[in-house]
Amino acid sequence: MTMTEPRAVFASAAETFAALVRRLPDGCWDGPGLGEWDMRSLVGHTSRSLITVSTYLRSTAQREDVASAPDYYVRMQDYAAGAGAEAIVERGRQAGRDLGEDPVAAIDALVPRVLAELDGVDDPLIEVIGGLGMRLSSYLPTRTFELAVHGMDIAAAAGIDFTPPLDVLAEAAALAARIGVQLGRGPAVLLALTGRRDLPPEFSVVF
Repeated sequence: MTMTEPRAVFASAAETFAALVRRLPDGCWDGPGLGEWDMRSLVGHTSRSLITVSTYLRSTAQREDVASAPDYYVRMQDYAAGAGAEAIVERGRQAGRDLGEDPVAAIDALVPRVLAELDGVDDPLIEVIGGLGMRLSSYLPTRTFELAVHGMDIAAAAGIDFTPPLDVLAEAAALAARIGVQLGRGPAVLLALTGRRDLPPEFSVVF
């Protein structure tokens, strides 16, 4: 895969996320977000899909440990189990605090900066979480996925209508199905998508 498509879809997801944050009601930031996160923490966690891209662009991996976006999520399930749920929750809270007094302005500044950084590179081998090596073109779809899913989480918590762009939805939905297949849950996903069987309660392809 060339960098053109994943970069363009990621940009679409990032710009849509910024537009969604601008629509959030002023009084929502201390209100419910997702699970143990308030809205500020949820938006902060989602903004890490931009921040990590910027951070990882400054790294260089010596080998490709993670060959694809689905493989990344399989690896991350083991990593998350080792890191512990509380550490993940706290990273989201800290990211929310890092947005400062004007989170809308912080996101509006972050998106064009990261997209400009992407314009300055080709498809480097970067070091992602856990020190794993991964091509940028494989990593970006994971960030598009996070922006799409958490964008819908944010909208649901705020009680506003939101639908990601079609290119973002298509990539995120396809990635979810591929993760399910790689985790050995492909038959359940396929049967559910074709109306033949319901998914089990609490079914998820991500941690």
